[in-house]
Amino acid sequence: MPLIEIKKKEELEKLIEKAIKKLRAAKENELCKYLPGETGGYMHHFTLRKLKNLDPEKLASLIQKFIIETDTPNALSPKQRAPRGSRKQHEMINFTRSDIEKVLDLARKVGDKDLLARFSPRRSLAALKRELIRSIRESCINLDLWAAYVESIEDQNKK
Repeated sequence: MPLIEIKKKEELEKLIEKAIKKLRAAKENELCKYLPGETGGYMHHFTLRKLKNLDPEKLASLIQKFIIETDTPNALSPKQRAPRGSRKQHEMINFTRSDIEKVLDLARKVGDKDLLARFSPRRSLAALKRELIRSIRESCINLDLWAAYVESIEDQNKK
């Protein structure tokens, strides 16, 4: 570390001690409340630490201007934050049963089996059997019902 940087750091430490004494503060972090932050409010203690290591000249000028040179240093108010619960909430779209039935009817007309499978409620194996038996008694062929029954049997056999 060059001699110039060591002197700057020593001068900064002396300036910080002088500011702490002037404010009658217990810790170095209490200086933050008297130094303005870049985005409003007072400086965050992480920013103070960062400036101390990376840009000690800037920190020294801020301490000099806002604490040492002023007769009575004023504590700044914190940065305005959004009130609780005001974060952007992703609204969930609530579909009624009739809305889902309309989508299913449109999917049947178009022949989109993937959409039908996604929106159709999962039926139990027993319910599928009952519907299949009912459709057989009515002499009605429902290929979607048969496919759902086969899929349900395959899922059960995998477990």
